[in-house]
Amino acid sequence: MNSADFRDLILIGHVIRPQGLTGLLRIVSYAQSEETFLQAGSVFIPDARNELEERGIISVKPHGRVYLLQLAGLNSAEQAENLRGAELFIPKNGLTRDEYEYFHYELLGLNVYLVNGHYLGVLKKIFPTGSNDVYVVENQGKEFLIPAIHQVVKEIHVAEKKMIISPLKGLLDLE
Repeated sequence: MNSADFRDLILIGHVIRPQGLTGLLRIVSYAQSEETFLQAGSVFIPDARNELEERGIISVKPHGRVYLLQLAGLNSAEQAENLRGAELFIPKNGLTRDEYEYFHYELLGLNVYLVNGHYLGVLKKIFPTGSNDVYVVENQGKEFLIPAIHQVVKEIHVAEKKMIISPLKGLLDLE
């Protein structure tokens, strides 16, 4: 697979360091559960030439705030050490979701409007907080922090690059 195929992939995590002596990797996951890795079946890892190497997933399990990932062909701490800091990608088309669930890459760049039609800004960042994500909406140097909850986010139209929100009382300072 070559670098032109990056557009078909989504960043799913990165390697922190080896774990133990058997090639196990300690990773930060951007997915909500290990199920995303298991459904994908393999990950793509860029090498020094930015070419992608596919590695099958043998196992993945939560370990505190990180995950432990075992990949095919990694059998020693030395081999795992070569992947320290590496980014992990999976194909976008391998992701599954519910009807009202969106991936971060789909939401970033959406134009955000209030239910009354007032333009608020562009969704620039997303912070996972545990209970719900927080959207950072920017407009002319000003940032608005929007909780990603059903009471606030009313509509999302990815194809139209548009989100409509109904802010809770006191959430926005529009002056």
